[in-house]
Amino acid sequence: MAGRSIWRPDRCLAFFHSIRSRLAIARFAARPCRAGLLRQKDNLLRHPNDNSFAERRKTADNAKRQLLTKFASAPKPTDPAMQQRSAARAAITVARAARRAEREAQKAAENERLLQEAAMLAAAAEAHQKAEAHAREVERNNRLLQVAADEAERKAERDRRYAARKARQG
Repeated sequence: MAGRSIWRPDRCLAFFHSIRSRLAIARFAARPCRAGLLRQKDNLLRHPNDNSFAERRKTADNAKRQLLTKFASAPKPTDPAMQQRSAARAAITVARAARRAEREAQKAAENERLLQEAAMLAAAAEAHQKAEAHAREVERNNRLLQVAADEAERKAERDRRYAARKARQG
């Protein structure tokens, strides 16, 4: 009889089941739910009894009815407050369109000004290039004239020396 224990009240089947169910609920409630934010115990407390299909359907119908009453009590488009709001929205839309048109007109004027400025700069650059090209051409012509004048001077000096040598010889 050494292997047998004495009878204890916690071994009683009914007592065991009541403790077991309490422990299972405690363990079940301690685990986080899928979202990790709510405990499943909260879910058990939210739905204390197992809702039957009829109860769930009735709850869904009540929720749908509440939504319908909410939308039915919403102001209609013919309501003066709603007409005032829509008129205010329309005025805001018109003001936005006017501001947008003004901004686009300013952008177009700025683009036109920039195009004219770019055209003036291009014309000035072209004129500057033409002036530089003309100056280079004049410089080249002056150098050619200087070379020709130097060559004529050298030739005249050579002819003078030749004439002097012939005069001495002859």
